[in-house]
Amino acid sequence: MLSAAIDYARSNYPRFLDELKDLIRIPSVSTLPEHKSDVLAAAQWLGRELTRIGMDHVEVITTPGHPLVYADWLHAPGKPTCLCYGHYDVQPPDPLDEWHSPPFEPTERNGNLYARGAVDDKGQMYMQVKALEALFAANKGKLPINIRVILEGEEEVGGEQIARFIREHSDLLKSDFALVCDTEMFAPELPTLCIGLRGLIYTEIEARGAKSDLHSGMYGGAAPNPFVALAQIIAQLKDGSGRLLIPGFYDAVRRPSDDELRAWQHLPFEEEHFRLTEVGSSRLTGEPGYSVLERTWARPTLDVHGMPGGFTGAGAKTVIPAKAIAKISMRLVPDQTPQQAFAQYKSYVESIRPDGIELDVRLIHSGDPIVVGTDNPYIQAATRALKKVWGKDTVFIRSGGSIPIVGDFERHLKIPSVLMGFGLPDDQIHAPNEKFHIANFYRGIESIIEFMNEVAV
Repeated sequence: MLSAAIDYARSNYPRFLDELKDLIRIPSVSTLPEHKSDVLAAAQWLGRELTRIGMDHVEVITTPGHPLVYADWLHAPGKPTCLCYGHYDVQPPDPLDEWHSPPFEPTERNGNLYARGAVDDKGQMYMQVKALEALFAANKGKLPINIRVILEGEEEVGGEQIARFIREHSDLLKSDFALVCDTEMFAPELPTLCIGLRGLIYTEIEARGAKSDLHSGMYGGAAPNPFVALAQIIAQLKDGSGRLLIPGFYDAVRRPSDDELRAWQHLPFEEEHFRLTEVGSSRLTGEPGYSVLERTWARPTLDVHGMPGGFTGAGAKTVIPAKAIAKISMRLVPDQTPQQAFAQYKSYVESIRPDGIELDVRLIHSGDPIVVGTDNPYIQAATRALKKVWGKDTVFIRSGGSIPIVGDFERHLKIPSVLMGFGLPDDQIHAPNEKFHIANFYRGIESIIEFMNEVAV
């Protein structure tokens, strides 16, 4: 069955890629209300495809937000059950003028597919669907293991609906492990499993001063300015070296093991290449005494993402705004929890509130940090599968990013996750000119086929 499944996949790669392009053309931007119908259209498209390849109980599940897509095939008695997860929503494509081709018209250049959602996560999610199709086709409508599929349309806006669904319907998703294809390889041609993710709290600080916008000439020097207040607050959140000043924030931080730190030292990482090619800045910043990989994978951080309010149009308007907002997030590491970290942050921000300013500190969404042990049988099966496809030993890394659903799988379903991703560091995730290396799309499908066979043995 295995050889036949890979042969089937290889003979159908052009069709698989065309189908992916059709899915990408649906602008399923979850954060923008005007694209709500597009998010629904993408869910319905996937539901039809899961039905076509042979999955049972396919359902587009309505939620108060964007829909979930569920399917299963549970006819392999005595074999493990895999929960295949992915998300079909995408980030907004802005700024549009920086794209070399339209973001929702997938374009092939230099062996890559350029489009919003190409790698995050439509391309990687669709690899799982196509691996299942190939396995069905090669074995007369059967699979080597039991499969449940859950796809969401809100990952890019916090995943609130799937988190609620897992809490309320854990029996429907009962599985032995989850397969998540939403991460990246450490370097081209280097098979990679991500075994750690940072957690996240995304917040807003709303500062309010006067009852309405005021003329700065008439009231400047007497009226409180919410933007200045936010600047003063933000300046007190970190010191000049990047260390957070929130009392108690580092108390729960767990240091990586010595073995893990030694393994990171042997990864093919060049700091200067990272600075020039991936970051593109004059220098790197962050806590002294820690390597770049430690700072991005295993240390907590705080970043400011935007400060809406006041006047931002062309020309001048000398207004003191009545209110302003700062959007601020923190990445968390084991053993921090979003609840404790937010409580510490909120208490500290309120303690440094400038005179004349009222504050509202809000938690928008959050996710737990996670570390997966490398000694579980599903991780071991993944390493064997990847070596068969890529011809190299797998490296284990962490990711500085967050996938909140992985924590939900562990907390509510009591299952580990295999984070098997095939993106590349330069894929421009969330940025203009996002891409997916087409060869990785194909070999990702083969890797998943091999993995499911290894798990079945």
